[in-house]
Amino acid sequence: MRRLKIALMAVLVSGLLFACGKNKTDEQKVTIAVIPKGTTHVFWESVHAGAIKASVELDVGINWVGPEKEDDRQQQIAVVDNQVLNKVSGIVLAPLDAMALRRPVRDAVRRNIPVIIIDSDLYESEDVYTSFIATDNRRGGRIAGRKMGEFLEGKGRVVLLRYMEGSASTTNREEGFLESLKEFPEITLVSDEQYAGATRAQAQQASENLLLRFKDEKGDLTIDGLFCPNASSTYGMLQALRRQRQTGKIVFIGFDSDEPLVKGLEQGEINGLVVQNPFQMGFLGVKVMLDHLQGKPVEKRIDTGVTFVIAEDLKKPEIQELIDPNLEYWLSQK
Repeated sequence: MRRLKIALMAVLVSGLLFACGKNKTDEQKVTIAVIPKGTTHVFWESVHAGAIKASVELDVGINWVGPEKEDDRQQQIAVVDNQVLNKVSGIVLAPLDAMALRRPVRDAVRRNIPVIIIDSDLYESEDVYTSFIATDNRRGGRIAGRKMGEFLEGKGRVVLLRYMEGSASTTNREEGFLESLKEFPEITLVSDEQYAGATRAQAQQASENLLLRFKDEKGDLTIDGLFCPNASSTYGMLQALRRQRQTGKIVFIGFDSDEPLVKGLEQGEINGLVVQNPFQMGFLGVKVMLDHLQGKPVEKRIDTGVTFVIAEDLKKPEIQELIDPNLEYWLSQK
């Protein structure tokens, strides 16, 4: 009888040891929180679709939750904190403020919930998060600055409309743009201190006010080029140019590939767009997190690519795939 008890104890202990040795993906289905900067822009719909594709193909659950607008820092902080309390397996986060989101990310990691950062970096937190998956934003800005110089043949007056303070991704684009512009000594930067704001409506109002500063007595613009570093600022400026009947009169370079921006490019109202791959960003965010949870090595920084697109490029199949992924199909799978 005693031998039987000892044998049973051995089986129980070995079972416990086996259970303790399993990783998170063995114990239960993984659930990954994917938290965007906001939920209203088409850019984030594309990130969402990519995350859904990964969740379907890899058989993991995702919680897609975030603030409605991209200026609600407190709401995004609360979302991160709530997902930590819900004990998700991991968090994929696009921080809308590079400073304000550092505390909740560090708290998540202290509670053994790994974090992957997408789209926009956190200041001084590389030692905390697992991986950073994003566009090389500074390179994207440099491309825009170089193309601006080429379109203007090295001469002219240029305006940069910034996006929003605290956003690391767009700040890098803006700084990259300014760096490249210095390669053209006969181009003068006449304004770079104005911010568009978080929404299209705010961006349009800021753009209209900015354009009014650079009109002569005849109502013509006294600038030669404009750069906007994200989708909402580009859209706001496009609408302002239309309202003031100034489209096509200056060089206008924007960022991202929302449908209205692509139409503006087709119609010659926008000269070029710097295009990211948000679908791939969402897909890799989930995939790399799963790899990490399964104990696989992952890269610390992953570049999802950036492409400069002009109207003539829109007929190319690879550009169509980039700017028009099958969002409806994947979003219907959620």
